[in-house]
Amino acid sequence: MAEKNYEPQKIEQEVQALWETNQTFKATEQEDKEKFYCLSMFPYPSGRLHMGHVRNYTIGDVVSRFQRMNGKNVLQPMGWDAFGLPAENAALNNNTAPAKWTYQNIDYMKNQLKLLGFGYDWDREVATCKKDYYRWEQWFFTRLYEKGLVYKKNSTVNWDPVDHTVLANEQVIDGRGWRSGALVEQKEIPQWFIKITDYAEELLSDLEQLEDWPEQVRAMQKNWIGRSEGVDITFNLSENAADISSFDVYTTRPDTLYGVTYVAVAAQHPLALHAALSRPVLAEFIESCKNTKVAEAEL
Repeated sequence: MAEKNYEPQKIEQEVQALWETNQTFKATEQEDKEKFYCLSMFPYPSGRLHMGHVRNYTIGDVVSRFQRMNGKNVLQPMGWDAFGLPAENAALNNNTAPAKWTYQNIDYMKNQLKLLGFGYDWDREVATCKKDYYRWEQWFFTRLYEKGLVYKKNSTVNWDPVDHTVLANEQVIDGRGWRSGALVEQKEIPQWFIKITDYAEELLSDLEQLEDWPEQVRAMQKNWIGRSEGVDITFNLSENAADISSFDVYTTRPDTLYGVTYVAVAAQHPLALHAALSRPVLAEFIESCKNTKVAEAEL
């Protein structure tokens, strides 16, 4: 006789226990089946799942179940984006060690995901704060370095003076850091860069092979790659300043060189800072530039 009412506390526990006993979602080699890999973005173990998590991981689980019901050999793993500044700040706020705080949250959130009944292969679980994971990130970086595909140079960034960290434009809200609420400054610091520009031509040409991608998405990728053809033109200073005798300007229109009436430098450029030493008005302007809003809509 069918139950009139759905009783999740009873039904779901029984079914989930059966799944665990039978290892229903464990991925194994099955050469007679087509493979399907479904990976949702790992959550940060902030303490508790919220409805945004439920929505996101339900979508991934529905996709996985649909593919499994269509006879495919599905691998759906889960892990934790658990390394870096958020863990350190949370540890400071809670007066505890980052590792203790992070692993406690992982245990709690993992149990929540299990209660939701998602079909994860927990044997594949990873946590990015563990050495057996980030050792491969370090290995990959050193390989890039050995191949000359990473380099270090100074660059202006969005700097949070409270968290002492760099923020993406999207993390700056109304000129303030999204976590600390501090006024964000424009600061020049040394950074590592990956030479993706070496592959700009290849990336652009291969976009044409993605025939099933929407045109607006391909256009967005093309603009993001931002490849252009031009030259570097060297301008000499009439006299050295800040130990600089010349600097290069990139332009896609070298034919307009003789129409140049002035050259501008960024507010944090060494030449601007040098000039500000004897010009209070300029120094005041440069200081105001540190709090310039950086969101694309505001720009």
